[in-house]
Amino acid sequence: MAALEDELAEDPAGTLPELDDLIARMLEESGYELHDPVVRSGDEREVVAEYLAAHEITGALERGADDISPGDVAAAINGLRLIFDFLVAERSDVDANFNQHE
Repeated sequence: MAALEDELAEDPAGTLPELDDLIARMLEESGYELHDPVVRSGDEREVVAEYLAAHEITGALERGADDISPGDVAAAINGLRLIFDFLVAERSDVDANFNQHE
């Protein structure tokens, strides 16, 4: 993520697809079901909803939609950053619990 921060500052709209892909991979590796709405519950529902909202903006940008504003791009980036922070914190909690039981 640190490597993307400079790129996001220079070209937010151009870097958004790369950030979107990173977060999608992190979510899938963490066991989140991005394409099955029935499975979603609790925090997972909120995390996936936030991702899908950002992903929709990313897709519109990639299709060349004219109605995507800089504010939309910023909202998508901020949402993806929140998910990143959540996943890192979630992973840290799992690691801490695992280390306690050793």
